[in-house]
Amino acid sequence: MPVILDPTSERRPAARERLDRPPSLEGLTVGLLDISKPRGNVFLDRLDERLTAIGATVRRYSKPTFTKPAPVDLRHEIATQCEVVIEALAD
Repeated sequence: MPVILDPTSERRPAARERLDRPPSLEGLTVGLLDISKPRGNVFLDRLDERLTAIGATVRRYSKPTFTKPAPVDLRHEIATQCEVVIEALAD
Protein backbone atom coordinates (compact mmCIF):
# COMPACT_ATOMS: atom_id res chain seq x y z
CA MET A 1 0.00 0.00 0.00
CA PRO A 2 1.47 3.39 -0.95
CA VAL A 3 2.03 5.99 1.73
CA ILE A 4 0.29 9.29 1.02
CA LEU A 5 1.76 12.28 2.83
CA ASP A 6 -0.52 15.13 3.79
CA PRO A 7 1.29 18.49 3.56
CA THR A 8 -0.92 20.01 6.28
CA SER A 9 1.37 19.40 9.23
CA GLU A 10 0.68 15.74 9.82
CA ARG A 11 2.63 14.16 12.65
CA ARG A 12 2.63 10.66 11.16
CA PRO A 13 1.62 9.45 7.71
CA ALA A 14 -1.95 8.23 7.37
CA ALA A 15 -2.52 4.92 5.61
CA ARG A 16 -5.15 5.33 2.93
CA GLU A 17 -6.24 2.87 0.31
CA ARG A 18 -5.97 4.09 -3.23
CA LEU A 19 -9.33 3.90 -5.02
CA ASP A 20 -9.62 2.26 -8.42
CA ARG A 21 -9.94 4.66 -11.32
CA PRO A 22 -13.23 4.54 -13.20
CA PRO A 23 -12.93 2.98 -16.67
CA SER A 24 -14.42 6.16 -18.17
CA LEU A 25 -15.51 9.61 -17.03
CA GLU A 26 -18.49 9.57 -19.39
CA GLY A 27 -21.69 9.98 -17.37
CA LEU A 28 -19.87 10.75 -14.12
CA THR A 29 -19.99 13.98 -12.13
CA VAL A 30 -16.49 15.46 -12.01
CA GLY A 31 -15.65 18.18 -9.50
CA LEU A 32 -13.01 20.71 -10.53
CA LEU A 33 -11.43 22.35 -7.49
CA ASP A 34 -9.64 25.64 -8.05
CA ILE A 35 -7.25 26.12 -5.14
CA SER A 36 -7.02 29.85 -5.94
CA LYS A 37 -3.49 29.94 -7.29
CA PRO A 38 -2.85 32.17 -10.31
CA ARG A 39 -3.91 30.63 -13.64
CA GLY A 40 -5.42 27.52 -12.06
CA ASN A 41 -8.75 28.61 -13.50
CA VAL A 42 -7.24 28.62 -17.02
CA PHE A 43 -6.27 24.97 -16.61
CA LEU A 44 -9.69 24.09 -15.20
CA ASP A 45 -11.53 25.95 -17.98
CA ARG A 46 -9.81 23.72 -20.55
CA LEU A 47 -10.50 20.58 -18.51
CA ASP A 48 -14.15 21.62 -18.20
CA GLU A 49 -14.41 21.85 -22.01
CA ARG A 50 -12.77 18.46 -22.56
CA LEU A 51 -14.74 16.67 -19.85
CA THR A 52 -18.05 18.09 -21.06
CA ALA A 53 -17.19 16.99 -24.61
CA ILE A 54 -16.81 13.35 -23.48
CA GLY A 55 -20.12 13.36 -21.61
CA ALA A 56 -19.12 14.13 -18.02
CA THR A 57 -21.10 16.50 -15.83
CA VAL A 58 -18.75 19.15 -14.43
CA ARG A 59 -19.19 21.02 -11.14
CA ARG A 60 -16.80 23.85 -10.26
CA TYR A 61 -15.54 24.71 -6.76
CA SER A 62 -13.00 27.17 -5.34
CA LYS A 63 -11.02 27.29 -2.14
CA PRO A 64 -10.94 30.71 -0.47
CA THR A 65 -7.12 30.63 -0.44
CA PHE A 66 -4.38 28.24 -1.51
CA THR A 67 -2.55 28.72 1.80
CA LYS A 68 -5.00 26.64 3.85
CA PRO A 69 -6.84 23.34 3.43
CA ALA A 70 -10.31 23.49 1.92
CA PRO A 71 -12.97 24.23 4.55
CA VAL A 72 -14.85 21.20 5.91
CA ASP A 73 -18.14 22.38 4.39
CA LEU A 74 -16.56 22.65 0.93
CA ARG A 75 -14.97 19.19 1.22
CA HIS A 76 -18.31 17.74 2.29
CA GLU A 77 -20.13 19.44 -0.60
CA ILE A 78 -17.63 18.04 -3.11
CA ALA A 79 -17.72 14.54 -1.59
CA THR A 80 -21.51 14.36 -1.72
CA GLN A 81 -21.94 15.86 -5.19
CA CYS A 82 -19.07 14.35 -7.19
CA GLU A 83 -17.75 10.93 -8.11
CA VAL A 84 -14.32 12.20 -9.22
CA VAL A 85 -12.35 15.35 -8.28
CA ILE A 86 -9.54 17.16 -10.08
CA GLU A 87 -7.55 19.89 -8.33
CA ALA A 88 -5.82 22.74 -10.19
CA LEU A 89 -2.27 23.38 -9.08
CA ALA A 90 -0.89 26.07 -11.36
CA ASP A 91 1.06 29.31 -11.28
